Amino acid sequence: MAIKDFKNKQVLITGAASGIGRSMVLSFAKRGANIIACDLNLEGLELLQKEVKELGVECLTFAANVGSEDAMKTLADQVHEQVDVVDVLINNAGIGYMGAFVDNELEHWQRVMDVNLMGIVYGCHYFLPKMLAAGGAKHIVNIASSAGNFPTPGMAAYVTSKYAAKGFSEALRLELWKTPVSVTTVNPGVIRTAIVNTHPGNMNPKVTKLQTDTLQAFYQKNGCSPDVVAEATVKAVMRGKQVIDPGPGTSIMYHLNRISPALARYLAIAAGKKMGYWVD
Repeated sequence: MAIKDFKNKQVLITGAASGIGRSMVLSFAKRGANIIACDLNLEGLELLQKEVKELGVECLTFAANVGSEDAMKTLADQVHEQVDVVDVLINNAGIGYMGAFVDNELEHWQRVMDVNLMGIVYGCHYFLPKMLAAGGAKHIVNIASSAGNFPTPGMAAYVTSKYAAKGFSEALRLELWKTPVSVTTVNPGVIRTAIVNTHPGNMNPKVTKLQTDTLQAFYQKNGCSPDVVAEATVKAVMRGKQVIDPGPGTSIMYHLNRISPALARYLAIAAGKKMGYWVD
């Protein structure tokens, strides 16, 4: 069920302090929504809160590690103490990890799955019941990735988490089809965000500087602003769309993968070269 007017609606966004999350906060706030911004970057949240309040709407901020069940339960309790119900829940927080599968340790897999998949599951688990009980149009937005449609080498854990996020969203959508709670899956393409930064936690130690420089250059040349994803998401909620693929070429690659998997794999290998997985 579409939500056409966000005035006085409560919109909760995880991973809100930067990147796509920050752009979403501002896009919804400009349309009159009250914001509940969640992140581990407290400084970023403080700056964001000031900017949102200048738009004339409320902005609550909370520290939240979405990969922790206890933290997400605490977040839900804290939010519900101040807000009766969340109208739009956006499970946006996510992390990347680059490196060949054979070089990656399992702890990195667990971390990626905790944040990218279980963060979405926890968010839905702790906020959906009150959304259903409140009645009226409500909306869940789960941020997956075009990597779940068109995987590239060197990101096995990330790709797996996003395929799983897509699958969970599809299953949840089916379960909610008789309710006023809608589910939108967002599959962003190449977006210029910090998810491709060279923080040690995002890169296997065997990834070379040349590879990371190549990856950064690829995103800068081919990526689009996170504002593109934010605006597409706002419009998807307003129109009740189930799946969107914002970003350069994402829809084309999705359909190509369905029509010709062999050609899609060939292009994925070519993309892997351009992104720095193979550097001669």
